[in-house]
Parts: sequence; C-alpha cells; structure tokens
Amino acid sequence: MSEESALDLAKAKVFFEKARKVTETGNFDYAVEMYLDGLRYAPDALREGHLPLCELSLQRKGKGGKKPTMVERVKRLRGKMPLEQMLNAEYLFAKDPDHLPYAEAMLKAAVAGGYTKTAQWLANLIFQTNNAAGKPSVHTYILLKDSYVALGQLDKALAACQHAHRLKPDDGDLAEECKNISAELTMASGKYDTEGDFRQSIKDSDTQAKLYSQDRVVKTEDYRISAVEDARKKLVQNPTLSKNIFELAEALSDMQTDEAENQAIGLLENTYKTKNDFTFKQRAGLIKVKQLKRKIRQAQAVLNASPDDAQAKAEPEALTTQLNNFELQYYQLCVQNYPTDLHLKYEYGVRLLRNKQYNEAIPLLQEAQKDPRRKIPALDKIGYCFFMKGWFTDAIDVFTQAIDSYEIKDDSIAKELRYNLARAYEENGNTEEALDIFRKIAQLDFAFRDVGQRVDKLRSKKDKPANQ
Repeated sequence: MSEESALDLAKAKVFFEKARKVTETGNFDYAVEMYLDGLRYAPDALREGHLPLCELSLQRKGKGGKKPTMVERVKRLRGKMPLEQMLNAEYLFAKDPDHLPYAEAMLKAAVAGGYTKTAQWLANLIFQTNNAAGKPSVHTYILLKDSYVALGQLDKALAACQHAHRLKPDDGDLAEECKNISAELTMASGKYDTEGDFRQSIKDSDTQAKLYSQDRVVKTEDYRISAVEDARKKLVQNPTLSKNIFELAEALSDMQTDEAENQAIGLLENTYKTKNDFTFKQRAGLIKVKQLKRKIRQAQAVLNASPDDAQAKAEPEALTTQLNNFELQYYQLCVQNYPTDLHLKYEYGVRLLRNKQYNEAIPLLQEAQKDPRRKIPALDKIGYCFFMKGWFTDAIDVFTQAIDSYEIKDDSIAKELRYNLARAYEENGNTEEALDIFRKIAQLDFAFRDVGQRVDKLRSKKDKPANQ
C-alpha cells in the first residue's frame, strides 16, 4: 500500500469508527452517511466499510427503516464518475437491501472504478441472490458474466454465461460466448500460451475432458450417455438414496429424447408412490414441461420449413394446448402440496389467467405479490384480470399501484405497465388520461407496441366534432 493510500484509509477509518458508534445508538440513517463519507476516501475498503454497512442495512430493515423516497431515488441514481455512481447506488441499497438493481448498479460502478475487492464481493452476492430467485434474470447473469470477465475470473464468468444460456437456450450469441470463455479458461488453466511442461498440462486429460464436457452448455452425445451410465451405477449401489434417483432422472432428461425423458418421469413417479414424497412428482412434472416445450420448438421448426403443410400447422397448436392443460394441473397440485410457497402460487395464478379463469387467479396473485421479487408482475397480472372482467376502475387502481412501486421508469416493464394503464383508461372512457400516457410512451419509444396508432386514434376522436 502506498503512503497516500495508507493516509486515505486512515482518514476513512475515522468515519467508519464514528459510523459504528452511531449505529449502536440506533441512528441508522446518520451511520449510513458516515460509512459513505469514509468510503469516499477508501472506496475498496471491503472489511472496514462495505461489509459493516451491509450489516447495518439489514439491522435498519429489521427495525422498520423506510425505503428511499422518490426524491432520493431520482437524486442518487446518477453520477458523473464511477466512485459517485457506486456510493449513490450503495446509499439506495443500504436503505432497501432487498432491491437487487441497486446492487447491480453498485457492481457496474465498482468494476468501472477498478474497486476489485468490492466488485468481487458484489458479484458473488448478486450471483447467489439471482440463483435463489424463483425467476432468475437473464440480464443479471449477463451483467455478472461481463463483470467476472473484467475481473479476470473466467471460471465464474463461464458459470454466469451458462446460467444465462439456460434461460435463453436459442440465443446463439450466448452459446458462442460460452464457448469462447471456456476456451480462454482452458488456455489459462492449462497454461498452453506460456512456457512450461506441456506433458504436465495433459497428464490428466481424460479427467479434464470429462469435467469440461460436464460444464459445457451444449453437452456432447458421448458425455450424455456416459452420465446416464454413471448415474445408473450409483443407483444400483444405493437404490434408496434420493440424490442418486434425482441424478439419474436429470441425466436421462439431458438426453432430450422421448424415450429417455419418459424413463426419467417413470422413475420419479414410481419413487413418489413408494416414498410418498411430492418432491419426486414435482420434479417429474418439470421434466414433462421441459419435454413438451422441446416438442413445441421442434414442431415450430418443421412448420417454418413447410409453412403450407396442414399437419405441420396443426402440430404446434395442439402441443401448446397440451402444455397449457398439463401446467394448469401441475401447478394446482404443487400449490395443494406446498400451500405457503408464493412462487408456486404465482405460477398457478398465471396459468389460471391464461385459461381465462380470472376469479380463481386473482386471490393467488394477490398472495404472490407479498413476495418482493414478484410484486410488480403479480400486480400487473391482477390488473389484467380486472381489465378482462370489465372492472376498468379497479384495473386502473392496480396498474397505478404497480407503477408507483416500480423504481425504474423507462425500461420495458415500466412501458408495459403504463401501456396497460392507458388501455384501462381508454376502455373506461377516460380519453384524456389515456392519450396523455400513450403520448409519453411514444415520446420515449415510438415503436412500442401500437402506441403511435392509439395516439392518432384518440387524437382524432378528441378533435372530432361532437355532432358527428
């Protein structure tokens, strides 16, 4: 550490110590400011500054501390330099530790500013949180992938890229990026680009090849067959161990053939009957969903190749109906067996909505919105249910609540919420309110859905003489 850095850390520690003492008095908001003042001198002081501040934020939340106000969000979600951007985002995150986008903004700024320790801590924190989410964000995994590459942690970058690709399996760019990162990782690990003993690098080539295949997004046919054989051997050695049953089912599912998938489903269903443990039936259902989605993709590919074929046209629709019916029954069973799981209530509510069972969907979605991770999508779907029932005033109230609760104002989710609110106003006869919202969406993104046509339609309706 240079003399200047040591001096800066010494200055920072004065603020950190004051923050610690203030925290003990319960004046959490002042303590947050003290920690941030210290971090201005030592932005990468992880143990002394960032970690205690994170702990403080959880204490503050437990004591009922308020989330940042709209004025604070507007003021803090900006900054000219990486340090200012990071500390502004950290201020918001300290006041709302459940809101992951604040941590993501911190991570971007930490990487840009070269605050390596802080960036690594944040990336790992965000990775774990996104993995545990009921509906992980592909954009978060892509941010993590880019951040880990910048930090030189190619193994974690590859893991993040693979997670993203699993969520978007048809994204060729992600698949190619995974291959490139994997190749870089192999070069770095094997030291093929430096002088050294090449024989030592390939000494355990069989083991390395197996591990490499296991980590690839698109597994080779040989690896898949080998994985099934290995899993069968483990199950024979200990046929009652749940882990071995799940492992064989997963390996069979990875074969992506009807025969293997049906074997996996049968194995899990039979174990469910024997053990009376719904976890096995639940996993069997997920494999069935995955199988039907694969069949739909294949049928769609056939249709794209032969668009005039009558049978090819009918197949995707028939499979989609089958998937829809299966998912409806599947999530109903899941909710019956796990009645407190808000994620499952949300998923079941979505399936009821798709089947136009709005009265049944609304209570489930209202329960699901208690989960902070699903509050906004649940509110959006509740508003949609009210809209489809013709309860336009209620839909307006719910869409407005969702918009007020959503911090970001210009992304696709924000535009969708505002569009839905405008449609509810339009159907309710509130032309002025609808036109105003459609106009603002058009100013932000003219190509969004049909906002341009709706603005023209409402303007012409507004300008039309009353006697016509």
